[in-house]
Amino acid sequence: MQPDRPFPEVEAPAAWRTIDFISDLHLQPAEPATFEAWRRYMGATPADAVFILGDLFEVWVGDDAAAKAGFAAQCAQVIRSTAERAAVFFMPGNRDFLVGQRFLKTCRAKLLADPSVLQFDGRRWLLTHGDALCLADAEYMEFRAQVRDPAWQQQFLAKPLASREAIARALRQQSEDRKRREAEYADVDGAAALAWLDAARAQTLVHGHTHRPGDHLLGPRGWRAVLSDWDARADPPRQQVLRLTVAGLQRINLD
Repeated sequence: MQPDRPFPEVEAPAAWRTIDFISDLHLQPAEPATFEAWRRYMGATPADAVFILGDLFEVWVGDDAAAKAGFAAQCAQVIRSTAERAAVFFMPGNRDFLVGQRFLKTCRAKLLADPSVLQFDGRRWLLTHGDALCLADAEYMEFRAQVRDPAWQQQFLAKPLASREAIARALRQQSEDRKRREAEYADVDGAAALAWLDAARAQTLVHGHTHRPGDHLLGPRGWRAVLSDWDARADPPRQQVLRLTVAGLQRINLD
């Protein structure tokens, strides 16, 4: 899978010393413990920038959902508070691909294209949510092409909010049914990931989506660092941050 356009780039200011990456928190009202863990982290992180690489939310049916009091508005306040002292970048994932500029403007966060290159400390890091590289999952790739189409999104967002929420519940149920049917999801395609790295002139790919945290060698010239999902109710809890400094990448397991 060759990239079809040059990758957008973010150049870290010289003052940045610490950059955090998180993804796959799947925030939702039914999981208050994970929300609280995220809220505490966002309020305490020493990072100069926080990069959210997709699936911050379990589902997102449109930015108007955050215009009223409720869970989405609470999340917006957490992001906005962090953005007052650190840069916050948001990359849509497969669950929250409808997050738009209206919401991000409210949060004072920056939209990050998928994929994008981060330039930091003389190195190039390629950032993606990861779902676009799971090529073996043909069923999902077909679905992804449909819902990422601007015409489909325009038609969906034109529906009443209650209708969109009902559709989202049905899609989530389908996803849960599929999880029960299949032993595991497809992983990132190594050849495609390496092609992206070569095109980006980067050495390390940072991504989420697969819920398989770890570090993987991509042949003799590249690596991919996979982010963890978050679940505060798991035993032990999964609340991991991937932190980048001049010393390299470090995995931080939060209390």
